[in-house]
Amino acid sequence: MNATDVKKLQDYLQKLFDNQNVAVKPRPNQTDSVEVYMKDEYIGLIYKDEDEGEISYDFQMAILDFDLQ
Repeated sequence: MNATDVKKLQDYLQKLFDNQNVAVKPRPNQTDSVEVYMKDEYIGLIYKDEDEGEISYDFQMAILDFDLQ
């Protein structure tokens, strides 16, 4: 993803969650995904999918069982 994609995704997530602590960062050696952080804590990945001229983004976040305790 390019810098424009990263900025748009970060702005969207910050507005959606009403939280300026959300950060979207490029991944080293990867062009199809970015990392998502809350403050300094990694929380997931966003993948870019282009199919038949349409673009969508898939946010994947793992929640570990012990985090729910």
